[in-house]
Amino acid sequence: MHRMRKVLAAVLSAPLALVPVPVPAGTTNGSLAVSATVVSSCVVSGATLNFGSAIDPTSASVPIDASTTMTVQCTATTPYSVALNAGLNAGSTSNFAGRAMKSGANTLGYQLYVDTLRAVVWGDGTSLSGVLPGVGTGSNQTLTIFGRLPSLTGAVPGTYNDTVTVTVTY
Repeated sequence: MHRMRKVLAAVLSAPLALVPVPVPAGTTNGSLAVSATVVSSCVVSGATLNFGSAIDPTSASVPIDASTTMTVQCTATTPYSVALNAGLNAGSTSNFAGRAMKSGANTLGYQLYVDTLRAVVWGDGTSLSGVLPGVGTGSNQTLTIFGRLPSLTGAVPGTYNDTVTVTVTY
């Protein structure tokens, strides 16, 4: 039995002795280029501006003011500006004085502003309107839209709506 172990040990270790071990001939160095290109990007989302759901034109005091927010997210350090068109019911995209909500054939004029004092009409930078500039942080930035219903004279009962296009230029 003892002899069998020696033979078995010799047989098992013999192939290991025959395996050549590579000897390094030398070393060399090189370089590997690594790159990435980050592009400027922005996304925008908004909420509904609601002036009210039960406005009584015979007793409501005007103007009726309301506000809402939108969120802009641009890559860090990206300069941007936010413009609003005049809406679907204004007759043209830059007829800011003609902004109106519609209920069937009936209209109700309104205005959107950049500032809380409602002194600068929020538009596209034409027709005495302003845009809102900013610089991206990489995170959501909340912007406030200030709205005003200047008059309810002649308002006909109904649910009035308009759609305004928001454009972020960067």
